[in-house]
Amino acid sequence: MSWKNWRQNLNQILDLPRDVTLNLPKIIVSGQVQAILENHRGVVEYSPERVRFQLEKGQLLLKGKDLVLRGILPEEAVVEGWITGIEFLE
Repeated sequence: MSWKNWRQNLNQILDLPRDVTLNLPKIIVSGQVQAILENHRGVVEYSPERVRFQLEKGQLLLKGKDLVLRGILPEEAVVEGWITGIEFLE
């Protein structure tokens, strides 16, 4: 059994949130002014209009105006500003 299948089976047996067992990104958006991203793998691009994160699979792009990284930890980041779009990239 592969590691991925093992994690999926564990998730089903223990009824754990998928973002925890499968390292899926979790995004908490507060209106259009703040986004908290969990389970990222680092910042790939950063400007006042775009913040792009590496994920375990693919990337996540936040678009907006006056975007600022308010905090960044190894697996959590806080972006504030005027968020106009969220896009998953492969």
